[in-house]
Amino acid sequence: MAESGSFSAAARASGLSQPNLSSQVTTLEQAYGVRLFDRRGRTVAPTETGRQLHGITTRLFAVQDEARALLAGEQALTRGHLRIAADSAHHVVPIMAALRDRAEGLTFALAIDNSAVVLERLLRHEADVAVMAKSVSDPRLHAVRLRTDRVVLFVPSRHPLAKRGRAPLSALAGQSLVLRERGSITREVVEQAMAAADIRPDAIVEVQTREGVREAVAAGFGIGAVFASELGEDRRFRPVLVTDTDLNVAEYAVCLQERRRVALVRAFIDEATLAGARTSRSAS
Repeated sequence: MAESGSFSAAARASGLSQPNLSSQVTTLEQAYGVRLFDRRGRTVAPTETGRQLHGITTRLFAVQDEARALLAGEQALTRGHLRIAADSAHHVVPIMAALRDRAEGLTFALAIDNSAVVLERLLRHEADVAVMAKSVSDPRLHAVRLRTDRVVLFVPSRHPLAKRGRAPLSALAGQSLVLRERGSITREVVEQAMAAADIRPDAIVEVQTREGVREAVAAGFGIGAVFASELGEDRRFRPVLVTDTDLNVAEYAVCLQERRRVALVRAFIDEATLAGARTSRSAS
């Protein structure tokens, strides 16, 4: 219920009747003299105690999943389902393809969001693994470096900066910028660089998706920022390399330390490690 938000949805997910599930929750609350959920009409929300208990039970279920995977055949990668959260499909899909080639019985669910949400999904056990351009020093996490990418600016083909292709960061002063929402690593990198150099844009147009940023830039709303590997071929745009500021960002594959031994998670991290090694060799 902590995830579904209602007794009816939780009952359907668990295969129990709604009265049975409600009775079990009430019995548990009365047995320990606590309130686990706040009832609000047809919806429920976990209390602080309920949220803490949800975290504990989620970890217990993760261990249970690990045991089942060991006994059911995932250890040999004959089958299984891997939930992946990533801030871009660009770096994660090749790893998924490599895993699929090893075992065609695997299935995947891929959720794309900004780096902050991706990390939150992983910590809340809503994803088994994550790929994100965000440095992690959390002891709960295990990370391997995939590659280094560079944030570049991009402008419409008729923009004054288009012909130059290169510019100092100060060129952003007084300009309108088109950036992703807060939590996006590209926005974080650009804003931190401008703050360090005391550069102030005229305005920031905030757009929720990468595709939305591209369309807003194409329509002339301002200068955009994107990873160089993601810009692609589009005649509407011209990349602009920032010449005087380091805008390089590392991309990582990440999992929870407690789930490193789960076969599918370990296989994904192993493939990510190989991908990172190949990228390092090609760059040297």
